[in-house]
Amino acid sequence: MEIQSNFSLKNYNTFGIEAKAKQFAAVHSVEELKTILAANKNEKKFILGGGSNMLLTQDIDALVIHIDLKGKKIIKEDDDFVWVESQAGEVWHDFVLYTIDHNFGGLENMSLIPGNVGTTPVQNIGAYGTEIKDTFISCEAMNITTQEMKSFTNAECNFGYRESIFKNEVKDQYIITSVIFKLTKRNHKINTSYGDILAELAKNNITEPTLKDVSNAVIAIRQSKLPDPKELGNSGSFFKNPILLKSDFEKIHQKFPEMKYYEVSETEVKVPAGWLIEQAGFKGKRFGDAGVHKNQALVLVNYGNATGQEILAVSKEVQKTVFETFGIHIEAEVNVI
Repeated sequence: MEIQSNFSLKNYNTFGIEAKAKQFAAVHSVEELKTILAANKNEKKFILGGGSNMLLTQDIDALVIHIDLKGKKIIKEDDDFVWVESQAGEVWHDFVLYTIDHNFGGLENMSLIPGNVGTTPVQNIGAYGTEIKDTFISCEAMNITTQEMKSFTNAECNFGYRESIFKNEVKDQYIITSVIFKLTKRNHKINTSYGDILAELAKNNITEPTLKDVSNAVIAIRQSKLPDPKELGNSGSFFKNPILLKSDFEKIHQKFPEMKYYEVSETEVKVPAGWLIEQAGFKGKRFGDAGVHKNQALVLVNYGNATGQEILAVSKEVQKTVFETFGIHIEAEVNVI
C-alpha cells in the first residue's frame, strides 16, 4: 500500500476538477484500512469513495484514503429472497447489473446512478420511486478513531430523503466497508409508477416488464437527460428536490399554478428542483467552463477547465434566483469540499 504525495485527484472526482491531495493511498482490504488508520492516527484524513457526490473547491490538505474494496457474494437465501453483500468499492451500477443478471429484484430503478456501493447508504440514494432503505439490511463500518468494526441495521441508519446517520449523528466517524441488501428472487415488485418509465416501456411495446426491461428504461431515460461524467464533468443531480409543508406550498401554488409537485405525505409536498431552475432561466446556461446542463437543469457541469469555485458560484446564483423568484430554498445534494 503506497502513500503518494501531492497527488492529483482529477481522475477521482466525476466533476473532473483539478485538485491535489497532500497525501493519497488506495486501500483494497479491511486489514489495509485498519493499518493505514492506525499508523496515521494524528494525521488529518479524508475518505474518498467513487468521487461522484462531491465538488472539490480546494486542494485537500490531508491524507486521502480511497476505499477500493472489491467483491460481492450471496450470504443467505430462501425461496423468495436473497441476501447479497457487496464490498464498498464496487461500482454501484455494475452491482445493480449483477443483481439483474441473477434475476434479483429491488435495485433496478436505481440503474446508472454514479458512485460506489459504500457511499449509497450515506445519501440514501434513490430514483424513480425507490431508495436504498427499501432493500438495505445492514452495513459494516470501521470506526476511524478506534478501528473497531460496527454493524448498522436499517433502523439504526435513520434514513430520510437523501439523509442518514452517516450525514448527521456519526458524520466523519465511520467508513462503510460493505453493505447487505435483501432482494427478491420471485414475485418481484416491478415499480413503473413514474411516467417517464411507462413512456419508455410503451415506446418499446413492453406491457409486462421484467427487471431488465425496467433497468433498460431507466438507463435510456438517464442517458437522454444526464451527461456521461467521462465526457462532461458532473455529479448527477446537484440539488435536492425541496419538500414543503402543504400550507406553505398552497400559498406559492396560487401565484404559480403551473408549478409541478408530488404529495409526500398528508402534510408535505415535493417540488421538482429541476422545474424551478428551468423556470428561473438557467437550463443550458453557461458561465465560462461552468454551467447548467442543456437537458436537465438539476445537473451542473464542467465543460473542461472549470474550477470547483466557479461551479460553486453557479450553484449559489441558481439558489439565489430560485429563492427570489419562488420563495423556495433549494439545497445542494452534492458535498462541497
